[in-house]
Amino acid sequence: MGYQVTIKNIAEKLGVSISTVSRALSDHPDISSKTKKAVKELADVLGYKPNQVALNLKYQSTKTLGLVIPEIMHNYFSTVISGVEDIAYDNDYSVVICQSNESYKREVVNIQTLLSNRVDGILVSLSKETKDISHIKKIINNKIPIVLFDRIIDDLNVDVVTNDDYKGAYTAVNHLIVKGCKRIAIYTASEHLSIGKNRLSGYKDALCDNNITVDESLIFYCDTYLDSMKITASILKRVDRPDGFFAVNDMTAIGIMMTAKALEIKIPEEIKIIGFENSISAGITSPGLTSVDQFGYEVGKEATKLLFKRIKNKQNEFLPEKRCIKTKLVLRNST
Repeated sequence: MGYQVTIKNIAEKLGVSISTVSRALSDHPDISSKTKKAVKELADVLGYKPNQVALNLKYQSTKTLGLVIPEIMHNYFSTVISGVEDIAYDNDYSVVICQSNESYKREVVNIQTLLSNRVDGILVSLSKETKDISHIKKIINNKIPIVLFDRIIDDLNVDVVTNDDYKGAYTAVNHLIVKGCKRIAIYTASEHLSIGKNRLSGYKDALCDNNITVDESLIFYCDTYLDSMKITASILKRVDRPDGFFAVNDMTAIGIMMTAKALEIKIPEEIKIIGFENSISAGITSPGLTSVDQFGYEVGKEATKLLFKRIKNKQNEFLPEKRCIKTKLVLRNST
């Protein structure tokens, strides 16, 4: 049909009241099964679609979640999205995905857009630049359910889902030591981010527990492929160059690997490298990259389950929950 079919059209064709059609479509117990069947069959034939805006107003729900992530192209976040969408789909919800592109300003705009669109709940992984969290507090003050994941801020009264970043880093560095490395460099994120702080802490403790002194000259704040390519050449040309590298993510580790190969430094004979993420890229590099699996899909699922728990108990006071997804070291030929 060339126009929007309404319940009035259905009522007129069946010779019943509009309220009868409305109640039949919502399976009201006062309506006979015969009438319900007739109404629903005609609705299908005419191509009737309920007015979603009206339903949203009626039930004070948009059946929509907001998701704010730093990078859609990042393998970890793409797996998180899959986990979020699977749980949302199971609950008849859709997901609006926003990308901050590691920009604090864009993150704030993303949050404002989601609030304006009256999403039922918001999932957020903070950008690298985010230090001011007033926009997150605005969500809390508006009593919109929120879950922070991966990159979080401590001391906020919200649910969080993280990876065991400390244990993942500790295990990775300990593996390098077991493999004979004595000068281990770390390429890490800023310490104002939880992942940077916890992975650096795991790195330092692994060294100390193996009686290796922490050398501040081997700590580099670098967490992208391009930055890794920029700084690694000079590091590898040092007389006292590192014999092991632990990187905060796989692409940063691959930047180290590509630079070493260009300088004809053998991996793993001369240097050993470990990433963090266990992305698809880790399995197709040559040599294959040893990496810490973050299980992004599980993080996405757990964060969304927590969010639905809050949406369903929105009016109740609660103690925030913290869920931690275990990591696993996946061994390949770079070590």
